[in-house]
Amino acid sequence: MRLYASAPPRRTTTPLSLVLAAVLLLVGGLLLALPDRAGAAADTLISQGRPATSSSVEDGTFGPEKAFDGVSTTRWASAEGVDPQWLRVDLGPSATVSRVKLVWEVAHAKAYRVEISADGTTWTRLATETAGNGGTDDWTGLTGQGRFLRVYGTARGTSYGYSLWSVEVYGTAGDTPPPTGAFTVVAAGDIAAQCTASSSSCAHPKTAALAQRIAPSFYLTMGDNQYDDALISDFRNYYDKSWGAFKAKTRPVPGNHETYDPAGSLAGYKAYFGAIAYPQGKSYYSYDQGNWHFVALDSNSFDDAAQIQWLKDDLARNTKGCVAAYFHHPLYSSGGHGNDPVSKPVWKILYAAKADLVLNGHDHHYERFAPQDPDGRATADGMVEIVGGMGGAEPYDIETVQPNSQKRISGTYGVLKLDLTDTTYTWQYVGTDDQVKDSAPTYTCH
Repeated sequence: MRLYASAPPRRTTTPLSLVLAAVLLLVGGLLLALPDRAGAAADTLISQGRPATSSSVEDGTFGPEKAFDGVSTTRWASAEGVDPQWLRVDLGPSATVSRVKLVWEVAHAKAYRVEISADGTTWTRLATETAGNGGTDDWTGLTGQGRFLRVYGTARGTSYGYSLWSVEVYGTAGDTPPPTGAFTVVAAGDIAAQCTASSSSCAHPKTAALAQRIAPSFYLTMGDNQYDDALISDFRNYYDKSWGAFKAKTRPVPGNHETYDPAGSLAGYKAYFGAIAYPQGKSYYSYDQGNWHFVALDSNSFDDAAQIQWLKDDLARNTKGCVAAYFHHPLYSSGGHGNDPVSKPVWKILYAAKADLVLNGHDHHYERFAPQDPDGRATADGMVEIVGGMGGAEPYDIETVQPNSQKRISGTYGVLKLDLTDTTYTWQYVGTDDQVKDSAPTYTCH
């Protein structure tokens, strides 16, 4: 605990006028000696309500946003027993930081750093603690400029994790107003193998439990929801026992395995999800959340002229500032299936409509790409593609790394935690151990 205190004065017989004069001199001296403390009251709080991310969470009730919500009884808590861990807040472009106040829960950091970054990748140290004992740490007199600030814990003070009641960042806000309409979405593809939680090697119950802990606004799937042939009986015996717990809040799309049903292509899929998967009477549909327009497509039938015309009409009607599309087959992938040209015509339509984000499954790994155009050329106005096929099916190896691929993870089951605002988006790939395996940059919608 960082304390700033002075010893109580001794009783004397000094005349009152001399005492008052001495006090005034003492206060003036302190203000000159400690300008950082004297100016602290004038600092402006710039972190409250800003988008936040973290390396992990203990469970969905202790999310990173709780440290910045201005409520003294809510907190962020990391997974237990693991170093290092971090908590990050987006302050907006070119924020200036002069003070950071941390209020720790019992699970505090013995050693940590306060750091700032312009891009979320390269960090500059503002303060260092090597003998923390919890309580309140008030770092004043700081000089830092950037968009992101993080508390990076390197040694726990207890056997638990790290936990902060609040992080207050003071200074001058960035050039843009705080994002509004923030919400979280969990996404995954290639989910329910034919196993249940009774088997310790069964992954989809674990990804489902993780998805529930994150507690998003809704869930979306990128196809191959049920293996191997997506029979209605298999949906009931496997998928329904895990991801079925939040079926009502799920917006799915089909994959190629949903077409293998002997009862007919997509028969089990449609029987299980019903109007959830067919809200507009087709296996493709769209919906809005905040300033986002989501387009759910059936990549098994990208040669269907009716779906293509529907997509063009839907995008022409859209009034939202950000656009995300999701379907099973990725145009670009470094996994076993590789690039799938069936998606290229759809990419061209989405790109022309200034879409921002594309989510896919099919290859059983995690991968993110830099913004690119339909021909695979890196460009700032391109679309960001994520492959998120680690929902529970057997992992695939990375085979041929594609241009513009920025990060690839295979063998670690998990989900995408997408954090979206009215103007921005970012995400984390979170493993079933609640650890963040990858954190993306924050992108601004086109």
